[in-house]
This record gives sequence, C-alpha cells and structure tokens, in this order.
Amino acid sequence: MLGVFSGEVVEAPAELVAAGSRTPSPKTRASELVSRFIGSSAPAVSIQIGAVGQLAYSHANQSPFRPRSFAAKDDIFCLFEGVLDNLGRLKQQYGLSKTANEVVLVIEAYKALRDRAPYPPSFMLAHLTGNFAFVLFDKSTSSILVASDPDGKVPLFWGITADGYVAFADNLDLLKGSCGKSLAPFPQGCFYSNSLGGLKSFENPKNKVTAILANEEEICGATFEVEGSTVLTATH
Repeated sequence: MLGVFSGEVVEAPAELVAAGSRTPSPKTRASELVSRFIGSSAPAVSIQIGAVGQLAYSHANQSPFRPRSFAAKDDIFCLFEGVLDNLGRLKQQYGLSKTANEVVLVIEAYKALRDRAPYPPSFMLAHLTGNFAFVLFDKSTSSILVASDPDGKVPLFWGITADGYVAFADNLDLLKGSCGKSLAPFPQGCFYSNSLGGLKSFENPKNKVTAILANEEEICGATFEVEGSTVLTATH
C-alpha cells in the first residue's frame, strides 16, 4: 500500500530532511513514485484526493496474514493492512454490521474520535488488537492519521520525495528509490497526525518519540525510538 501527501497536509519530519541532506542520494517526484507502484503491483488501484494526496493499493503478492483493504466514507479515505483479533467485539462497540471489515471499523473509530474530541488518538488506537498498519485521510479537515501496531508485524516506512511529499508504504525498496536516505521505518506502537501533535506513541502515550540518524551502511537514513523501547533499523 502507498500514501503520498503534499507539504500542505503533512509537514516533513525534520529528522528525515536532515538524514537526506547528510547523505545526498537519488530521489524522484511523488508522481513517479505512484507510477512505479502501479506499474510494479498490477493490478493496482489508485485514488487521487484533490491536489494534496494520493492513495494506492494492490492485492498482488498479498500475505494471507496481512490482507490489504480500502474504504471511503463521508470524505474519509483509508488503506488498511493486517488483521484485528478483536474485530468482532469492536464492531459491536461501534454498532457496525457483522459484514464490516477492519478498514470500515477504523473509519468509524476515527469518526468517533474526531466527533467526540478531545479524546486523544491513543484512546482509540489502544483498543485495536492485532497486526496492522493503516493510512487514513480526512478530506473534510485535511487531516491524516497513520498508525502501526505495537509489535510492528505489518511493515511500514515513511520518507520524503524529491518534491517534498511525505510518503508512507509497506515496501521499503519502493520508497528507497524515491526518497533516498530521507527514509525511516515507521515506529511500532506509534501514530502520526498532522492535527493531533505529529508523531507520538499510543502504546506508551507519556513516552517521547525521538529520532536517531542511522549509520551510513543502513538503508534508512534515520530511525525513530520511543523512550524505553528498542530501536528498529533496516540494513542491507
């Protein structure tokens, strides 16, 4: 799955900018990144969201343990990869039909979070049990919410393209070709929201998330660490 968003929506993390500046490497524009994804993942679906973002996904080479799904409702667009172990209980909690899947549940949970503010995202995300990563965009508020499960069972990475778009994907090699060293694993148990304080841990809400510039031999230019946890790195 792939999500790209312009600087109008997502402020590029300073640490990823610094990583790319420290070790200049080839990058491409976001449009080329999307084209490469579609070309390498056929058949693929791409959804343009105004002038600020684009989502794309494919069921090609999909793991049975990490199915990908997409849904859109009330100007909320969401890509979801993985499985929620407590989906049945959550569907009852949010009053959803028995046929609702994970991506529909995430949209409804997000709407409840948004409409019942000031509940923090950690309140919603901590109730999701299973292996998952998702990228959600609320067109009505130009808000983005991205999250990865506490065990990091579904790979998720983020980076910055040549034209300053922030990209999220489950494919490291895909992003490496367009983001160079301005690239990092998305930290497990964390969420990013442009309207709710940036990058934070929902597993440990009181713990700060900090960035560490990676060694030259590592694929990613930086890693993000939640205080008291282990740093994840991606190496050759």
